[in-house]
Amino acid sequence: MKIVGVGSSFPQNRYSQAAITDALSAYWSDRLGDRTALLRRIHSRAGVKWRHLAFPFDRYHDFATWGETNRAWFAAAEELGAGALDAALARAGLTPGDLDALYVVSITGIASPSLDARLINRMGLRTDLKRTPIFGLGCVAGAIGLTRAADYALAYPREIAAVLAVEICSLTIRRDDLSTANLIATGIFGDGAAAVLVAGAEHPSPGPRILGHRSVFYPGSEDIMGWDISENGFSIVLSPRLPALIKEHLANDVDSFLAAHGLTRRDIGSWVFHPGGPRVLEAVESALDLHASELRLSWESLERIGNLSSASVLCVLEDTLTRHRPPAGTMGLIAAMGPGFCAELILARW
Repeated sequence: MKIVGVGSSFPQNRYSQAAITDALSAYWSDRLGDRTALLRRIHSRAGVKWRHLAFPFDRYHDFATWGETNRAWFAAAEELGAGALDAALARAGLTPGDLDALYVVSITGIASPSLDARLINRMGLRTDLKRTPIFGLGCVAGAIGLTRAADYALAYPREIAAVLAVEICSLTIRRDDLSTANLIATGIFGDGAAAVLVAGAEHPSPGPRILGHRSVFYPGSEDIMGWDISENGFSIVLSPRLPALIKEHLANDVDSFLAAHGLTRRDIGSWVFHPGGPRVLEAVESALDLHASELRLSWESLERIGNLSSASVLCVLEDTLTRHRPPAGTMGLIAAMGPGFCAELILARW
C-alpha cells in the first residue's frame, strides 16, 4: 500500500486566537461572570495562534437548536470535504473517477444519507464507489480511516481508496456549557478537512509505503474523552487524566508495535502525531523521550490551525509529505489517540 495523494481545505474565515477569545467573551457576556479570566488564561496557553471557522462570528448567534447547527455542519462539511478531496486528487494527478472506495470520518455532525452520498453528486464520483461513513471516533478517526483505506488497498492492489476527515468543531460550542472542559475545547479546536489517497501495490501511482498498523484499546477509559450527546447537542468530555494515561501506556505500545517490525524508536526519523493540545504533545514527548523538534510539525499545525479533531493528523501528514519531506527511505510513525480511549499506530517508509 502507498500514499499517493494528500490535500486539505479550510474555511475562508481565519481569526487570531485573541479575536476568538474576545468573541467568546461577548458570546457568553451574560453568563461568564468571574470565569472570564479563566477563559482568557486557558486560551492564552493553548498553543494556538490562528484558527479557521466555518462561519463569521455573528452567524453563531443564529444557531438556536442542535438541528440548526447540524444542518449548518452538513453544508459546510460538503464544501470543505469536496475541497480536500479535489486537492488530494490534483496532487496525485488523478480524477474523481479514479476512486474505488471512500471512507468519510467526522465527529461534529451526523446525516443520513451520509456526507459521502452528497460528495458523489457534487464531485461526479463513480456510482459504484464503495462508501464507508464512520462516526464516533473523534481525534483518532483520521488515523483509523487511513488504516481502513490501507486494508482496502491491500485487498485490492490495483485500486485506490480515499479517507476524508471533515470537522466543523466550532458548531459544537454550547452556550449553556461553561465547564472548564468546554472552555479548553473552545481554545484549541478549529474547522477544516483533510484527505489522503491510498493505492494498492499494483497501481502505477508512486508514493510512500504503508508497512503496517496497529490498533490499541484501553479498557475502562471511556470517560477520558468524547461527547455527552443529548437533546441539546454535543457536550465535550475531556478528562484531566489524559496526559497521565499517555505517559503510562504509549511507550510500551509504540515499542511493541515497532518491535514486531524489527525496529526501535531510534529507527524512526519522522514522527507524525495528532496535535491534541500542548499537554497532549508534552505527554507524548515525555513518554517517548522525544525532543520538541521531533514533533515540530505537530506543534506548528496546532499553532497555525488549531486541533481539527480527526483531520489534524492528516494535516500533519500533508505537511510532512509536502512542506518538509524526509529523505527517501526514512521510517515514519503516524499516530493519533481518541475516544475509547484508544490509539492508532501506522508505520510508513517515506
